[in-house]
Amino acid sequence: MDEKVLLEAVVLAGEIMLVSGAEVYRVENTMKYMLGKSSCETAEAVVLATGIFVTLDDPNQELLTMAKRIPARSTNVNRVCRVNDISRRFCGGEISVETAYKELKEVEKEVLYTPFMKALGFIGVSASFTFIFGGKPLDLLACTLVGICLALADFLVKKIRLNDFCNNAFCSFVVAVCAMAIEKFILKNASSDVMIMSAIMTLVPGVTFTTAIRDTLNGDYAAGSARMLEAVVVALAVAAGVGSGMMFFRMLQGGLL
Repeated sequence: MDEKVLLEAVVLAGEIMLVSGAEVYRVENTMKYMLGKSSCETAEAVVLATGIFVTLDDPNQELLTMAKRIPARSTNVNRVCRVNDISRRFCGGEISVETAYKELKEVEKEVLYTPFMKALGFIGVSASFTFIFGGKPLDLLACTLVGICLALADFLVKKIRLNDFCNNAFCSFVVAVCAMAIEKFILKNASSDVMIMSAIMTLVPGVTFTTAIRDTLNGDYAAGSARMLEAVVVALAVAAGVGSGMMFFRMLQGGLL
C-alpha cells in the first residue's frame, strides 16, 4: 500500500466530514480506522475544530506528516454518510486505497444542492413554520414572500462573499425590513412577528449548537468550546440583523413613510 496516498485519503476524509458538520470524535474514529490499514508502527490523527493533523511513522521509512486547516464549516449529513460508507468499504478490503481516494475526491467536488434548490429551501422553511408560531392562513402567504426576500438576500451576499457574521446579519436585516414592509403596505392583517420568526429559523445555528454539546460531552472541550462560540456569534448576528432592520424601518416610518 502507498502510505502517502493513504495519508492523503485519510486527511481528505477527515476534511470532508469536519467541513460537513460531523462531530470531532466521529471524524477521529473514521480516520483511526482507515489508518489502521497502514503498515506503519505509529499512526496518529488529531482533529480540532479548525484543523487536522495526521502522522505516519515507521523505523523503516521516512516520517510522513500532513496538516490541513479547516476555514469554514456547514451542515451536510449526506457527505458524512458517504465518507463513512467509503471508509467501511476500504477497511473491509472491498476497495483499494486509490479507489477510496478517488471516490472521496468525487464526494468533495459534488454539488448536492443547486442555488435554485437552496432558494426553494429558504421559502419552504419560512412557510412551514408559519402555523407553528401561531400564524394564520394570510401569514402563510406573507411568510412565503419573506422567504423569497431571504433567498434573494442570501444569493446576493454569496456573490459579494461576505464573512459568516455579515452574511447572517444582512439576511436577518432584510427579513426584518421586508416583514414590516409587507405588514404595512401589502398584507396589513399579517403579523410581522410571525414572518420574522419563521424566516430566521433557517439562520438559527441549532445544528452547530447541538454538535458543540456532543463534542463537549465526548471530552473534546476545545472543539466543543469553538463550536459553541461559533453558534453564539451566529445567534448574535441574527439578533443584531433583526434588531437593526426593525429600527431602520421604524426610523423611515417616522420620517419618510
